[in-house]
Amino acid sequence: MNRLTESQALDLFLNAPLDELCKLANAEKESRHGKSVYWVNNRQINYTNVCVLHCRFCAFSKIKKDSPTAYDWDYSTIRDKAAEAIAGGARELHIVGGLHPDHPFDYYIEMLRKLRKEFPAVNLKAFTAVEICHFAKISGQTPEQIMATLKDAGLDTLPGGGAEILVQSVRDQICPGKETGEEWLAVHRAAHKLGIPTNATMLFGHIEKPEDRIAHMRMLRDLQDEAPGFFAFIPLVYHPEHNALHKIVPHITSEEDILRTVAIARLFLDNIPHIKAYWIQMGIETAMKALHAGASDLDGTIIEEKITHAAGATVPIGMSPQRMRELIENEGLVPVERDAKYETY
Repeated sequence: MNRLTESQALDLFLNAPLDELCKLANAEKESRHGKSVYWVNNRQINYTNVCVLHCRFCAFSKIKKDSPTAYDWDYSTIRDKAAEAIAGGARELHIVGGLHPDHPFDYYIEMLRKLRKEFPAVNLKAFTAVEICHFAKISGQTPEQIMATLKDAGLDTLPGGGAEILVQSVRDQICPGKETGEEWLAVHRAAHKLGIPTNATMLFGHIEKPEDRIAHMRMLRDLQDEAPGFFAFIPLVYHPEHNALHKIVPHITSEEDILRTVAIARLFLDNIPHIKAYWIQMGIETAMKALHAGASDLDGTIIEEKITHAAGATVPIGMSPQRMRELIENEGLVPVERDAKYETY
């Protein structure tokens, strides 16, 4: 099919019957991946919730280090969690955290260096673009220098977090003081040029409009045209509990809105291989429907998710590999185990 324009994508999102939209997106997905649904045996390691930022949508971060719910894991704790996951077959460690005010850049270099030495076969997917910008600020280096150093220490891929909504007028309302949308894009552009593949996220279902979602996707599509390197796009469903946006947006968006967003993402992002149905945020039932609406990846086993659960998620904090396979097979689809680089097993 011809590449969708923003206006065409918006028209489809707003006006196409849901069943027809999902069928169209599913056909596009199957033309790329057949009945395959990708998943990874992984562990999330959210190493600290102490953060110099306090985004209005976030229920995870703690500004004060002495808050009774603040934590900051030392390397031995991180290592033990990694070892437990790898003993259970994990192929990926997904490492992200708050912007701690005290840790120097060397802390993060050593974290990766030690993990790579102890666990040479596992993929290290670590540090959002916002964390990379923070490391640059505290070290006086450029993001390019930061990522080159981290790559040398063992970094394999970058996760897609921190994108939120790239449209700056929305970003100024939900995460004032955070890196700009252009800065987020610049980090991923530089990562791709350094040979570091990445993912891309979009936090939706809060104050943004459908036009903002399409504009966000267009920025990602443009960057992928310019400097390819995105493996997957992950639509993240906003969860309202325990954050500053709760009074403005008190409820999770509808299942139909989630499925429409997944479907439009598959149709519009024609140069990004995968759309993820992130079951932690969508909920398992909706994620299964998303697998028939354009999504070709169910993310991973995760084991210990903290960020979305801090905002009120009620799904399990992790999932077994067996359960992951069963869920996919029950949909008449074929589970394909992968790693962070989409090498399959």
